[in-house]
Amino acid sequence: MAPKTKEQTLAWLRTISGELATATLKRLDETLPWYGDMPPGRRSAVGLVAQNGITSFISWFEDPKSIPWIAADVFGAAPRELLRSVSLTQTLQLIRITVEVVEERVGDGDDVLKEAILLYSREIAFAAADVYARAAEARGLWDARLEALVVDSILSGEYDNELPSRIAALGWNGHGEVCVLVGTAPKMLDVDQLRRTARHLDADVLIGVQGSRLVLVIGRASPASEDPDAAPPMPFLTIAEQLEPGFGSGHLVLGPEVPTLVDAARSAKAALAGFAVARSWRNAPRPTLADDLLPERAFAGDPLARATLINKIYKPLQAHSTDLLTTLWCYLDNGRSLEATARELFVHPNTVRYRLKRVSDVIGWDATGAREALILQSALIVGSIADPAERKRAGQQSGSRSF
Repeated sequence: MAPKTKEQTLAWLRTISGELATATLKRLDETLPWYGDMPPGRRSAVGLVAQNGITSFISWFEDPKSIPWIAADVFGAAPRELLRSVSLTQTLQLIRITVEVVEERVGDGDDVLKEAILLYSREIAFAAADVYARAAEARGLWDARLEALVVDSILSGEYDNELPSRIAALGWNGHGEVCVLVGTAPKMLDVDQLRRTARHLDADVLIGVQGSRLVLVIGRASPASEDPDAAPPMPFLTIAEQLEPGFGSGHLVLGPEVPTLVDAARSAKAALAGFAVARSWRNAPRPTLADDLLPERAFAGDPLARATLINKIYKPLQAHSTDLLTTLWCYLDNGRSLEATARELFVHPNTVRYRLKRVSDVIGWDATGAREALILQSALIVGSIADPAERKRAGQQSGSRSF
């Protein structure tokens, strides 16, 4: 029979505190699989938390108005990494089992003790939630700072060997190719919504805000399947279209794909350069590919755009066939007229059509479209300026005219 007076109850609780702690550890081992799977060091730390809970209850029961018993009394002896290895749900399971053991041992004791146990268990549960909330808030602030640092490193292209470890610390789930999406930051940025949308698209994102710009580094969350019958991965442009509502008004530019996150600086530079000149394309779609803004970027002095025009358009055509390069020059110089091009080259219009189709097959751009024709003509101009053979030929012609 439980003691009647409070002093007797306290003395009895102190006598059985060791017994309660032992019974609690045994119950934890029997009922919680995650506890049994823990390494010995962490099992010991969790057991210490349970023992501290019992000791703290006895001290509080003796004088509830004394210095407030707080969660630190219970969790203070546990190592800091315990908060990362034991979830809030598991902590609440620990509290529930501890309370059950104490209640069973109290049995038919007086109502004051039972009420005290209920009050203490309720308050310690709230206190535990507060500890985890504070830890999550601190972790969130740290993650936000680390994420901003990683995005800044990607945008600047200045990073060291620690970048992969920082990315891993953020829990990056991306695999393979990466793209950078740049747009205007909204007045009220909903980071969680952007992340939810990305997860729904089987993608992962790093988010950075630089002044009025919102930058997203996008990667696919699932690795590429080696099964030839598997569905192809979602194009980055489609992912960008789904993320578009999370940006503010204005232009939205998607950089080219790069192999890995460490190479994302190339995509970022292209996207930033495209975003800076996107207003010069009157009917630019949203989002716009950075490579669709190659002429504007080249006119603005972007060396990456000039190199892309030369390496993706001018040199492949030059290496494939001089006839294709000459036909494209003539077609664009003649206002995209098949008949005028055929007359200049002394060929049939169908030959011009065939060569233009071959141009499209080789480089992926169609000269018959107005926008793509501008890209191709810019590539021809930039390529001919940079071509040593063209410069030599121009110098020879200039020298011959001087006589």
